[in-house]
Amino acid sequence: MKNEFKELQSSNPKELRGLVYHFLRLERKLFLRSDILLEFRRYCESAEGSCLCKTGAPIVVGSIQEAAVTGSSIYLALRPGIARWEYYRLDSEPMTVEQISTRDFLRAKESFVQGQRSDQESVLEIDLRPFQKASPKMERPRSIGRGVQFLNRHLAGRLLVRNGRGAELLFHFLHEHHHRGRQLMLNAAISDADGLKEALREAIRFLEEKPADTPLAELQHTLVGLGFEPGWGRDAGSIAEMMNLLSELFEAPDATLLEDFLSRIPMIFRLAILSPHGFFGQSHVLGKPDTGGQVVYILDQVRALEKELRDSLREQGLDDVEPKIVVITRLIPEAGDTTCDMPVERIHGTRSAEIIRLPFRHGNGEVVPHWISRFKVWPYLERFAREVRPEILGRLGGRPDFIVGNYSDGNLVASMLAHSLGVTQCNIAHALEKTKYLYSDLYWREHEEEHRFSCQITADLIAMNTADFIITSTYQEIAGTPETLGQYESYRTFSLPGLYRVRSGIDPFDPKFNIVSPGADPTVFRPYDAESTTPAEMADDVADLIHGGDRPDALGGFDDKEKPMLFAMSRLDHIKNMSGLLDWYGGSPELQEKANLLLVGGHFRAEDSGDEEERGQIRLMHDLIARHGLQGKVRWVVMQTDKMKVGEFYRYVARHRGAFVQPARFEAFGLTVIEAMTSGLPVFATRYGGPLEIIEDGVSGFHIDPNDGPAAAAVMAEFFEVCDRDPDRWTGISRAAMQRVEEHYTWKRYARRMLSLSRIYGFWKYMTNIEHAETRAYISMFYHLMYKPLAERVPE
Repeated sequence: MKNEFKELQSSNPKELRGLVYHFLRLERKLFLRSDILLEFRRYCESAEGSCLCKTGAPIVVGSIQEAAVTGSSIYLALRPGIARWEYYRLDSEPMTVEQISTRDFLRAKESFVQGQRSDQESVLEIDLRPFQKASPKMERPRSIGRGVQFLNRHLAGRLLVRNGRGAELLFHFLHEHHHRGRQLMLNAAISDADGLKEALREAIRFLEEKPADTPLAELQHTLVGLGFEPGWGRDAGSIAEMMNLLSELFEAPDATLLEDFLSRIPMIFRLAILSPHGFFGQSHVLGKPDTGGQVVYILDQVRALEKELRDSLREQGLDDVEPKIVVITRLIPEAGDTTCDMPVERIHGTRSAEIIRLPFRHGNGEVVPHWISRFKVWPYLERFAREVRPEILGRLGGRPDFIVGNYSDGNLVASMLAHSLGVTQCNIAHALEKTKYLYSDLYWREHEEEHRFSCQITADLIAMNTADFIITSTYQEIAGTPETLGQYESYRTFSLPGLYRVRSGIDPFDPKFNIVSPGADPTVFRPYDAESTTPAEMADDVADLIHGGDRPDALGGFDDKEKPMLFAMSRLDHIKNMSGLLDWYGGSPELQEKANLLLVGGHFRAEDSGDEEERGQIRLMHDLIARHGLQGKVRWVVMQTDKMKVGEFYRYVARHRGAFVQPARFEAFGLTVIEAMTSGLPVFATRYGGPLEIIEDGVSGFHIDPNDGPAAAAVMAEFFEVCDRDPDRWTGISRAAMQRVEEHYTWKRYARRMLSLSRIYGFWKYMTNIEHAETRAYISMFYHLMYKPLAERVPE
């Protein structure tokens, strides 16, 4: 953008100066992209700035993400492309444009925070670029989130250019595999890479003389004599296929061949999944504070992973190996009607997966009995990690092959455990709170008492940089869109004034990022027109909850029960925006005429909630119903914790030709969107976050802007108006929604990809020693000198 700025400065100096003065006169200090575009349009509509829009200014202004005004200068953060940033300073007297450093821009922003000086030099600066120089990086935005494909190409190249060394590394890697003392893949009969190549030729000749379905038991004696232990396949055909892949890799390394080969290696038998905060259970937990989609995600994930593990072990000829998955969470003695006070709980729908619960403890060792907000768990995590370690080793019969962290707290604990156990670490954010709250980093002190963002952002930065790979559900989580910033991208450069300044934190082009989208449980969420497996008593209860009369768990009702329903379901908080949807509906007579509104979430009485934010939302919901006079048009049902019943809600609304609404101000992924689409419901969902990728607008659903409620209500009203005239419109969207999910969002696809990634990144770690000692030492120092003191300040 430097050349564009220079051209503007030379060809339109008067207009550019006028634009600068326009912003200076506003007497604001910080501008976001939306503010900048609005003020630019206003300036262009004036006589003074009318000709500026005919220049290259719209391109330059359109790339500005932030502006900071100090005195007579404007500091600009430009994003000329996805995950690409430049910084400039515009001075009004004289009118000059200068490209500046990241540090200069951050210092300008810091100057707005009370007690901070723009010339402050003593602040701690974090810069991880020197440690990342040895690691390969992608360059094209379209490659972001496809880290494993990039790594495979890079690894294949290493195998090729290293000549014999690459082959030897691969040989030694195969020798590493064993399970509970049982050697897999290769034995001592093969001593080097050349010996492996020769043994492969002999084994392939032997196998190709046998019928493809000859079982391993009939082949094993000969194969063991040649140097091959179980793990190659279950019969002559699959073993020969695996061995041919390896032979081709030795001959001509190729990224596709490498991924195919690594994906079949028996490397993963035992998994540990971390999710410390909240009420983690299988029933009566949804709707409780900090407890929602993440619990559903993990339980469905475990079922899919266990099944895929069993299938892959069977294909590898290891039918007798029992995979084991444990989910580690917090034990809550005061668990109410949940099972969160049980130390061990078998996960339904699995053969051996378990939830293992350990309590948080105060510094004196006393067990913390009550629920703690996810924003206040920080003082307990280090001790929790220490006490979890022996429990994992005991439950799994040894160290796990793979550790998965969930959310900020789980990722931090996973980082500690993965390092101490020397295993591969995967992070899943689910949501990064930093991007949910405006300037949560810059004005962190204002949020400190309630949200403790200083701890959370610091924990995120540590876990991101120690993870071997990171799973996201969508591209936007990593790098946003051409117009909007990605969640992870926001950790690239930022400042917590008075604590530290990050010049380079996390790079979206890092190949550790991979997009692996989850699905919906197919045993629960089925098309509305499929044969029903819902118990009659449950189906009748759902019908009464929606269209029945007064009852303790349902408020309000529909005067006209023939109308289709707009259905929304979530916890009650500011971000999920259920009250916003209620307000949109109340402000649209057209939508009220076409549809009733069914809301499922929270409690009816503020005093029944233990969460302050939810209590505020409950009071607001009651106020909106009364203010808009919505009696007879709105039915409000308390949060449902039974997944089977939730699935019936979707199908019931779909059978009545309704639609689902996800009105969140931001949604990292949108599991309820997937569930609704699986059920055949047309969906209206926020355009900020995952739903923008899940839904094809106007084809398999609709995008709405939660910042423009009247426009969102108009889109919904128009849909029902069109469906009145043409019922095929509803059916077309419904069928397209179900097809979209089937093609892109299933747990089977997720589990296969997840296990493939764990094997490939495990190989990458072995081949390159990617966990550099220098990086680990730097992060460890940051943990002990920054994170621990911050965590200790959080009141227990």
